[in-house]
Amino acid sequence: MIRLQNVSKTFGSGPRAVTALKNINLEVPRGQIHGVIGLSGAGKSTLIRCVNLLERPSTGTVHVDGQELTLLSGEDLNKARHGIGMIFQHFNLLTSRTVFNNVALPLELMGVSRTEIRERVTPLLDLVGLTDKARQYPAQLSGGQKQRVAIARALASRPSVLLCDEATSALDPQTTASILELLQDINRKLNLTILLITHEMEVVKSICHRVSLISDGELVEEANVGDFFTAPRTRLGRHFLNDFLELEPPRALIDRLLDASGEHTHPVVRLGFSGDAVATPLISRLARECGVDVSILQAKVESIQERTLGLMIAELMGDADDTQRAIDYLMAHDLNVEVLGHVQRND
Repeated sequence: MIRLQNVSKTFGSGPRAVTALKNINLEVPRGQIHGVIGLSGAGKSTLIRCVNLLERPSTGTVHVDGQELTLLSGEDLNKARHGIGMIFQHFNLLTSRTVFNNVALPLELMGVSRTEIRERVTPLLDLVGLTDKARQYPAQLSGGQKQRVAIARALASRPSVLLCDEATSALDPQTTASILELLQDINRKLNLTILLITHEMEVVKSICHRVSLISDGELVEEANVGDFFTAPRTRLGRHFLNDFLELEPPRALIDRLLDASGEHTHPVVRLGFSGDAVATPLISRLARECGVDVSILQAKVESIQERTLGLMIAELMGDADDTQRAIDYLMAHDLNVEVLGHVQRND
């Protein structure tokens, strides 16, 4: 449905040139909700604007719904864009138009008759839960209601793809949850392919099927959402996960961590459990079989869509051979094991 091949984007030229995207390869199948997450300035907005050619790639090709957009220009490109809806962080509603007329605007620009406009707009307002707001103006709406109008407007041309550019960033958590639920409902009812960019892990966790991680203009990781939350493969992925789960060693312990193991230290590990491992008493078995004492510093269990994820930070206390045997034991049971450092023993 969406396919980007070797897409790069450079702004400017010569010594002042800035490369925002570097050889992006991304494929989103029909009906999937795909999230792109990254830090500010990583290239997320440029990437999504390249999908509908609001930014034309410097190199590479963009295919949407079987059509290569990078070959199009002028009227042909505008026609292709009718199949790509887009919503933004700040809604971009016309304050002088009612809710109904804001949703109708793209249809008016397409030359659709008044009768057909009414036939399209009325059910869209029902879909987004704003039938009773049709004659009101944006100033009379809450932030969540404004975003619902923007979503209905984006769907007016019956697109096959919806692009979401930080669509919930300006909303409070409760309103964000309702908008995400609406997007999920639209995805199911219309089989709409959704590509969204966000810096919020909660958005990815709530509705995405797959997620890509972008850093400095490059896609550095891609995975099913359950796999990404269970065992991110990159340091940046682990940063996002740990920040989201708020699972870090206590500050007093961080100050004592040493980079390398030694004869008089013991490891501090962060463990990721998923699937059957969450319900298995591995820690008690570990203590018995490996002869180590385990001090659990933090632990948390999260439900990630249909998967359960357990996370734990623990100190493994024993001699060097026993603690290494304990780490090997944990890895052998398909846990994600990260050694955060080693703590000097007092004995």
